[in-house]
Amino acid sequence: MIIKKALIHDAVHKEPYTGDILIRNGKLVSVGDPVDPKDPEEEILDAEGLHAYPGFVDAHSHIGLDGYGGPTGGSYDYNEMNDICCPQLRGMDSYYPLDPAIPMALEGGVTTVAAGPGSANVLGGTFLAVKLYGKTVEEAMIRPAIGMKCAFGENPKRCYKDKCDSARMTTAAKLREALSDARDYMLRKEAAGGDILKTPKYDMKMEALIPVLKGELPLKAHAHRSDDIMTAIRIAKEFGLRITIEHCTEGHLIVDALKKADVPVAVGPTLTNASKLELLNKSWETPGILDRAGLQVSIITDAPVIPQQYLPLCAGLAVKAGMDPFRALQAITINPARHIGVADRVGSLECGKDADIVITDGDPMISSSCVKYVIVDGKLLVK
Repeated sequence: MIIKKALIHDAVHKEPYTGDILIRNGKLVSVGDPVDPKDPEEEILDAEGLHAYPGFVDAHSHIGLDGYGGPTGGSYDYNEMNDICCPQLRGMDSYYPLDPAIPMALEGGVTTVAAGPGSANVLGGTFLAVKLYGKTVEEAMIRPAIGMKCAFGENPKRCYKDKCDSARMTTAAKLREALSDARDYMLRKEAAGGDILKTPKYDMKMEALIPVLKGELPLKAHAHRSDDIMTAIRIAKEFGLRITIEHCTEGHLIVDALKKADVPVAVGPTLTNASKLELLNKSWETPGILDRAGLQVSIITDAPVIPQQYLPLCAGLAVKAGMDPFRALQAITINPARHIGVADRVGSLECGKDADIVITDGDPMISSSCVKYVIVDGKLLVK
C-alpha cells in the first residue's frame, strides 16, 4: 500500500510534514519521501487534505476482560475475588478478542493496548500487549506479559475488608511478604543447581514473581493517592524492582519526589466522577505538570471506565488544561508504547515499525474530527 500526500504526524518530529507512506509486508518502509507505484496491483490511498498519525496506544486498559455490557451483560473476568494475592494469573487467559468494545475502540483509532487484571488484589497477575483485531488472543498478542499488576489504596481494602485487608499498611505488608517469599524461593531454587532433591517444591505463585525480582517485568502499580504512590516506589526500591505508576492521580502534588524516582507514569482515568476519596484531587492539569517536570507521561482510559475509543479525547482535555499538544500526542502514542515495552514495534511512524496508522480529517484530540481510515499491520481495517 502507498498512502499519498498525507500530513504526517509521526510522534517523533514536533512539526507535521506532507508526504507519502510506503507499506510492505505490514511494515513501514518509507515515511515522508515521495513514492511512485511500481506494481499495477499496488493499493493507493489518496490522503491529500487528511492527517496521518501512529495508531493510538493505551498503556492501561481492561478491554477484552471487563466485557462490554458489564458483569451482568458481559463477562466478569478481570478480578479474582477469592485470593488477594494471585500473581500466577495471566491476563491473556481472560482476554476475549471478540469483545464488542474492541471494534468500537479500533474505529476511534486505538490500535494497541495493554490489557489485564483489575485492582481488587494486592497482586493480580500479568498484563499483555495486544493489537485490537483478530479472532484469537494468539493472533492479537504482541507480548504475553508486559507487567505484574499490583494495587494500593482503597480497592484491595474495599474488596477484602472482611477477610484479610483493612488498612493501607496491611496491603503493603502483604506485597512485601509475597516478594520476600518469592526471593527466598528463587534463591533456594538457584542454590539447588538443578538437583531435584534439593529444589523447592514447585510453587506457581512464586514462579510468577521471579521475572519481577529479576527485573524482566515491572510492577504495574495501581496507585492514586500520593502516599500510595510513594509506598509503591519505596517497596520497589527495597527489592530493587522496576516499577510503573498507574493512575498517578495525585502525582501533581509530589512532582519533586516523582522526578527523583524517575518512574514512568500513566495518568487517568480523569473523565470520571470522583467515586472515592482518593480521587478528590484528580485534575486534567496532572499530565501536563508531570510532563513539564521531565517525566515520561502516558494518558490512559482504564477502559471501560472511560470507553476505549475516547483515548484521544482525553489527550485533548489535557491540552485544554495546559499540556503541550505535541506532548499530549506522544502521551497516547510513543510514551505508552515505551511504558509497556513495545516501542520497537508501535507508537510512532518510523521505518521498520508495524504499519499501524490512523488517518483523520483533523486533529483527533478535538471531538469534531473524524477517523477516516485505520490501518493495522498494513491491513485496512476501518474505512
